[in-house]
Amino acid sequence: MYFAAMLARTADGWEASDTELDNVETLSDIADLAREASSEDDTVLVLIEQEDAWFGVVRVDGEDDPRVFVSNGAVASRSSYGAMLVDELLGRDESEEDDLDSLDLDGTEDGEPEPVEEETDDAAAAERAPAEPVGDAGLLDDLGVSRKELLDLDGDALSSIADALGCTEVLEAVR
Repeated sequence: MYFAAMLARTADGWEASDTELDNVETLSDIADLAREASSEDDTVLVLIEQEDAWFGVVRVDGEDDPRVFVSNGAVASRSSYGAMLVDELLGRDESEEDDLDSLDLDGTEDGEPEPVEEETDDAAAAERAPAEPVGDAGLLDDLGVSRKELLDLDGDALSSIADALGCTEVLEAVR
């Protein structure tokens, strides 16, 4: 079970909104959602958590490229949203084969197609990602959560981040 929320920094403090990730397929989609939530070029944090197994933070500052942190690459790779973030951080292409390769053409009209080994196993995907934090651990330094503090978080990490930002009640209101 996922929990995702957006925290937008405004002149009046932090504003939280529940975030629906059903139509999100790329980091660019997340960044676009974050920019839509900001009335100006304010900082927006997208917080994603899966049952205390892993958490991710995407920070969008205006039109700058998003900055991303994921608490455990291997565990996150076993979930769709986590895998999307980890793949982006590790520079993996979403489609490792091109469209012609997926047609399974064997060069004959009646021949049997050669078996194609697909690597869709969650465990195989997790093995390719490090079982450690990945991304920019310093993305919250200027907001009061140091690199060390972010790396040491476990359990309900999003609440700890909200505590440090001074917006616990705002985040809990959308939880």
